[in-house]
Amino acid sequence: MSKEYKGIVKAWEATVRKSQGFTKKRSHTIFGTMMSATVAHADDEDPSSTTTATTTTQQQKEVLLPNGDFYTGQWLEGLPHGSGKYLWTDGCMYCGEWQKGKTTGKGRFTWPSGASYEGDFKVGYMDGIGTYTGSSGDTYKGCWVMNLKHGQGIQNYATGDCYDGEWKKGLQDGHGKYQWKSGTNYVGEWNGGIMNGNGVMNFEDGNRYDGNWEDGFPKGNGTYRWADGGYYVGVWSKEEGSEWDQQELFLGESLSACKISVTEVASIYPSQKACYVPGSDAGSFKQAADGRLSNYSMSSWEGSDSGVGGGFDGEGEESYYGYTNVNENLNKLRLQPAKKQGETISKGHKNYELMLNLQLGIRHSVGRPGPPLTSLDLKSSAFDPREKVWTKFPPEGSKYTVPHQSCEFRWKDYCPLVFRTLRKLFNVDPADYMISICGDDALRELSSPGKSGSFFYLTNDDRYMIKTMKKAEVKVLIRMLPAYYNHVRQFENTLVTKYFGLHCVKLTGPNQKKVRFIIMGNLFNTEYAIHRRFDLKGSSHGRITCKPESEIDASTTLKDLDLNYLFRLQRVWYQEFCRQVDRDCELLEQERVMDYSLLVGIHFRESFHRADIPTPPRTSGARTPTGLRTPTGNGDVDSDVVGGGAPRLSKAEIDKLVLDPSRWASIKLGMNMPARVEKTVRRDGETQLVGEPTGELYQVILTFGIIDILQDYDISKKLEHAYKSMQYDPTSISAVDPKQYSRRFRDFIFKVFVEES
Repeated sequence: MSKEYKGIVKAWEATVRKSQGFTKKRSHTIFGTMMSATVAHADDEDPSSTTTATTTTQQQKEVLLPNGDFYTGQWLEGLPHGSGKYLWTDGCMYCGEWQKGKTTGKGRFTWPSGASYEGDFKVGYMDGIGTYTGSSGDTYKGCWVMNLKHGQGIQNYATGDCYDGEWKKGLQDGHGKYQWKSGTNYVGEWNGGIMNGNGVMNFEDGNRYDGNWEDGFPKGNGTYRWADGGYYVGVWSKEEGSEWDQQELFLGESLSACKISVTEVASIYPSQKACYVPGSDAGSFKQAADGRLSNYSMSSWEGSDSGVGGGFDGEGEESYYGYTNVNENLNKLRLQPAKKQGETISKGHKNYELMLNLQLGIRHSVGRPGPPLTSLDLKSSAFDPREKVWTKFPPEGSKYTVPHQSCEFRWKDYCPLVFRTLRKLFNVDPADYMISICGDDALRELSSPGKSGSFFYLTNDDRYMIKTMKKAEVKVLIRMLPAYYNHVRQFENTLVTKYFGLHCVKLTGPNQKKVRFIIMGNLFNTEYAIHRRFDLKGSSHGRITCKPESEIDASTTLKDLDLNYLFRLQRVWYQEFCRQVDRDCELLEQERVMDYSLLVGIHFRESFHRADIPTPPRTSGARTPTGLRTPTGNGDVDSDVVGGGAPRLSKAEIDKLVLDPSRWASIKLGMNMPARVEKTVRRDGETQLVGEPTGELYQVILTFGIIDILQDYDISKKLEHAYKSMQYDPTSISAVDPKQYSRRFRDFIFKVFVEES
């Protein structure tokens, strides 16, 4: 290193130390210890120059960048590759392994505050096994996924407390032990950073509570034992109106002193640190907010915002999930978001009075005073098929109903306590629920009924969907309601449809028409526009869209033989996905239902900014449509399928939503999941259910869930199976025994959803 260059480096270090107020004196320069690589310099160019020749051999580079950053280490084809050290002017530093310009492998990241992370990196993220040491002295050693603690890990707090157990999305979740400095400890289940489930609290004075917990407090069955051998066994509650408070009586100050310590949060994540490295031929590039690379010119850098990832335009985008340039494939798609589907039901519409009746009934059912829900445990009588409430709605009103302008009708609530408890379980606020369905905005009727003959209505805010039902479907739902309730209560990540209410409107007069309907969550109520949607069953007979390709748009629901992608999920999500699909299918098989499907919505990131890109010709084999056009509003509607509205977020906002760790709480299994899809092609036409991968990759956001779960394997389905089996391959038709259906469904889903390598 030349004397002139050493002077530049030392001057840079002095500037950084002064600007950040470094308190620790170092006996040597920050670059005094070089990387283990001993590759000689490739040239003796002016060190202040930001242009270096790109060669195909690995070199050792030391580059002082125009913005004040500094990089020293191995270099390959114009990118950091191998071992290297990068320092930002704000005092942050990364020292470790690089791969094609990305911090990937083993490394150490330090903050100006003195905090540090040492361990595995993947495309800029703390991901794998690593140790974070905070500036206040707290440490975490364990598993990480995309900058968040996820998996098994040990957290030692600056307060002296310690937690050893399972983590999920940065919070204690699963089984773990929390040890307070005072000597008290809790061993048991956690949920979202709070003691929740079965657990044991051992107090420092020798007392002990063993039982159920909810939101950090004993609730439900539990036993409290004193050190002298005495004990209390009973049901614990802290609800208003309870006769006495066991928590206050027995636990007192002991429990109030057991506060969960707060972990230190990094001021900025390594994946959010932009790095600017020049190249001579390919132009400049920087590591974007999630560790991806984007081609830049000097002018674009200078004109960008100074914030994290400022000026990022998505060109040359590469994802967390791998290194293939996935966005170049978007040039082959014409993608535009679906407009809001359906026709607004205004006065004069044939179903206007039915909508008014529905809204009046919902307002009455939800707004009716009832006893407080003190527990999620319901008696078997709540699920009794005879548990229903009839209410008469005369136009002039009554003691219990308000006057209205519709015709006289009767309203029925099925199992009202069960659905009220389900709404609480799904965190549905009663006031918001009523406003969505019964507010000033009218419902929208989807333009065409599903194959079952049911009609579908959407609330104006797209949160809820209302589906008319046959009597047989109502019977199936009521029959399986106890098992359904226990299932969704036990598995918060269940993929089955969420149901919020089951009702019936009976018109008076000569018509005496009954309309039964279910209220459920809209699967595609998401911030992301849905560009592609697939309804997947795992069967092949008739599972292709009967529309010319010119009419296929973002609102069209495609089927198994239309599917031309593999869905690649990150390992932790893939494992959870497989477990949950198995659990959900076991429920449906146990309840003897079939003909359900996995509805998948795909949002191609940044794709709706490329509206005029030409569509490639269709490949050989079965239909594999690739172009998405502006919808005409005449898309098919299949049972629970609904359309996402116009995009609610700008491109920058979508990037922020996906990449900002503070927003990752909104990412759940089946909802807003970052992933990749790989294009496939069928060589053998319709005989090949799953196509062969082509290597074309797209960065996407996935939304999916299991729908149509109310079809019993009744006599009509058995006859359908017998009739079609004589004409077609019995394994290719949808109508099969529930056990066979479940096995085939899972086999297919686990072929099209794969683990990201």
